[in-house]
Amino acid sequence: MSLAVKLAEGRIDQVCYRTRGCVASIAAGSCLTEMIRGKSLAEAATLDRQQLLEALGGLPNASVHATHLAMDALTEVLKKLVLKKPGTEEA
Repeated sequence: MSLAVKLAEGRIDQVCYRTRGCVASIAAGSCLTEMIRGKSLAEAATLDRQQLLEALGGLPNASVHATHLAMDALTEVLKKLVLKKPGTEEA
């Protein structure tokens, strides 16, 4: 799974995801985009896997890996944004 983010005024303005896999990973990616839209990078960084799982209404044990994929994608995009030059608002 991967995320693409555009910032506006220091907040996540646009976000989309790409994934291949099970229905749970599609749901987790979609839910995560809704959870982080409008948040600052610092606020998005405070989200955890349990919050995503709760927002999804839970998942069967065999599908919980989807929340790990989504959170890993969030971590990666946040790292890219933090490492970019000031004034760059896209990752």
